[in-house]
Amino acid sequence: MQRSALVVGASGIGGRHAARELLAHGWTVYGLARRPPTDLPGLIPVAADLLDQAGLAQALSAQLEDAAPTHVFITTWMRQDSEAENIRVNALLVRNLLDALAPRKSLRHVALVTGLKHYLGPFEAYASSGTLPDTPLRESQPRLPLENFYYAQEDEVYAAAERDRFTWTIHRPHSIIGMAVGNAMNMGTTLAVYASICKETGRPFRFPGSEAQWNGISDVTDARILARQLRWAADTDAARNEAFNITNGDYFRWSWLWRRLAAWFGVQAAGFDGTIRPLEAEMANDRDLWREISARYRLAEPELDRLASAWHTDLDLGRPIEVMTDMANSRRLGFCAWQSTEDSFFDLFAALRAERLIP
Repeated sequence: MQRSALVVGASGIGGRHAARELLAHGWTVYGLARRPPTDLPGLIPVAADLLDQAGLAQALSAQLEDAAPTHVFITTWMRQDSEAENIRVNALLVRNLLDALAPRKSLRHVALVTGLKHYLGPFEAYASSGTLPDTPLRESQPRLPLENFYYAQEDEVYAAAERDRFTWTIHRPHSIIGMAVGNAMNMGTTLAVYASICKETGRPFRFPGSEAQWNGISDVTDARILARQLRWAADTDAARNEAFNITNGDYFRWSWLWRRLAAWFGVQAAGFDGTIRPLEAEMANDRDLWREISARYRLAEPELDRLASAWHTDLDLGRPIEVMTDMANSRRLGFCAWQSTEDSFFDLFAALRAERLIP
């Protein structure tokens, strides 16, 4: 059957790689964002603001023309100052989108990408005392008794699915490692920029997080493995109406990986020394320095905040527990893709250098 995809958040880490994966497998792909990418051959851009209901409907009508997407992949969110506002805004963007598409009566499947905050709690109570989940994290674990915008987004999808009779899947990655500029949650690029600054200044490449993260077992999600699971779920009848964790499928300890990341950049690794040393504070005064580095090496992006999201890296690496993710739900249904985490980081670093985003 002919399939056409609307990838929402096509300029972000998850959306960009999802679009590339679908295009590589013969899908017709529309990429929706406020500023959709123009460098993905075959991608049909749709410029729209999901919070502008009238403008969104007009953009979909004009830019999709007579096309009616059969599949929607929602990979975006908008960070707000409180969880209450996160809930209001991020539920609204999902509702506006699905309401705007409903009259076309074309949707067969909607995939929503959220994350491990489903189990760990929202930013305001991130893995806080009293709400720590059992690990490995499993899809069968109940929702926390906390407000969480992921839950609100899921509920919007469930309500629209019942109304419009499409199927759905929920995908919960850990920290996504992949190429994107201007992304709010971007650990891999943040660490690459931090290591580049350390190399230029002679500062040690200091682990910013907790003892539990330094010594505990962890995992991450390569954007390419997320994209493969999204496509697999869209093509697999048994995957319908299920939630899936998605990580690379291997495990590591930061005490091992941190030294290997440092070696790639040729900088001195400094591990956990008994004190959490937030990266946000470490890089707080580096904006002008990054502009100097950018000018010196003729880099493509001189604004530090467009590349690094230290606040999010601190949240992930500062957790008071180790975080590992169970993949049994998709494994038992046939999704067996695997990705080396070391290669996830090294491939990203090489791509950042090739695109002149780091020296």
